[in-house]
Amino acid sequence: MGRRAARPPRLDAAGSATLTLAARFVGLERRTLPGGLVLLVAGNRRSRMLGLSRLDELPADHAMLFDRCRSIHTGGMRFALDLVWLDRHLHVLRLDRGVGPRRMRTCLRARAVVEANAGHGERFAAALAQASARSTG
Repeated sequence: MGRRAARPPRLDAAGSATLTLAARFVGLERRTLPGGLVLLVAGNRRSRMLGLSRLDELPADHAMLFDRCRSIHTGGMRFALDLVWLDRHLHVLRLDRGVGPRRMRTCLRARAVVEANAGHGERFAAALAQASARSTG
């Protein structure tokens, strides 16, 4: 039996490959936060490697969570990110705002990071703090 041939990528008007949100996030765990925010959990090798790279946009109410992560790169990104660094209890340690493409960031105390659209990191940090308070109190 041979391997199934890969589908050719969808091309936009400029001729560059585009990915749809639905195709990228199929099968990923979704966690709902207070305020209707959604965390997509990068729980497998493919989703961790691709992350949000090569996407043209991300809905403002969505972000991606990378567990067991202290360092990220934004190679292949087409938009800036806010990074919410979390400890092992998912408490917010730090917020890096407006991290542009082709950058690297590290937080050695972190055990996870949330990648959100630039300008929306504070909303996710507040929602995570609220969710954490609910689970501990």
